[in-house]
Amino acid sequence: MLRDIQILNEKETRGGFGEGILEVGKSNPNVVALTADLGTSLKLNAFIKEFPDRFIQCGIAEANMIGVAAGLTIGGKIPYTATFANFSTSRVYDQIRQSVAYSGKNVKICASHAGLTLGEDGATHQVLEDIGMMKMLPGMTVIVPCDFNQTKAATIAIADYEGPVYLRFGRPKWPNFTAENQNFEIGKAQVLAEGTDITIFACGHLVWLAVEAAKMLEGKGFSVELINIHTIKPLDEEAVIKSIRKTKCMVTAEEHQVNGGLGDSIANVAARHCPAPHEYVAVMDTFGESGTPKQLLDKYGLTKEHIVAAAEQAMIRRMS
Repeated sequence: MLRDIQILNEKETRGGFGEGILEVGKSNPNVVALTADLGTSLKLNAFIKEFPDRFIQCGIAEANMIGVAAGLTIGGKIPYTATFANFSTSRVYDQIRQSVAYSGKNVKICASHAGLTLGEDGATHQVLEDIGMMKMLPGMTVIVPCDFNQTKAATIAIADYEGPVYLRFGRPKWPNFTAENQNFEIGKAQVLAEGTDITIFACGHLVWLAVEAAKMLEGKGFSVELINIHTIKPLDEEAVIKSIRKTKCMVTAEEHQVNGGLGDSIANVAARHCPAPHEYVAVMDTFGESGTPKQLLDKYGLTKEHIVAAAEQAMIRRMS
């Protein structure tokens, strides 16, 4: 029930990564952390203190970091590379494609400071294309958890998941509302609320805004199905199809370009199985700029009010 979804506290999702890698490091001696001069920003200090011999500081040499990580897998290690999302993808895409994805290496590419909520660092650092880039690589798993607790759980879960993974999370403090010590199931959508009038699919930071939007819509008398798609690839097609067939219209909400992200993944499934009116809440084919997270989300249309408006438009289209 939507009314049962409440904020526990506000924490940075990158902090969930830091706690998760420390915990999985204690239980799995093969876990190794690498960073490109951003250990503090990626909350790796506790891991470094606990396991100094399992930490590699690569310096500002992201391409080399990916190559080192790929090599470590040959000896049975499980390398977690940690840097900003822009540097984790755009700067090293060739190395990821050739040395990790093509070779099927068991590298965990962990990317913080993703999307507009990076804030004041501006467009050069606010990567909005990374989900699309990474999901197109054959064999790459793409995970975008929604809060601190889920990021921690995902960080732990990927250690036991064989194959390359892209794990995306953020910089700012954000509502933390999912269960502590939850079981994170890769490739399984999380249904937060069941409804019959409209489906809202969301990922990452936009999941909480979708919760708020769903509550607003319920206040207007609409029955909302809200689904957290924390795994973009492999997508839980069964859950997507089941929901669209029930509500017959949908909204996708993501902190990413409108092209290539969650929305396009959902649209692909719908086009093949159950076409329905679909409204997108995403960045509309533009770069970001410097500003606070709230200012940027407002300007680029990633708010609960925009999700409500998109849902109402989708329902109008369903009736026409």
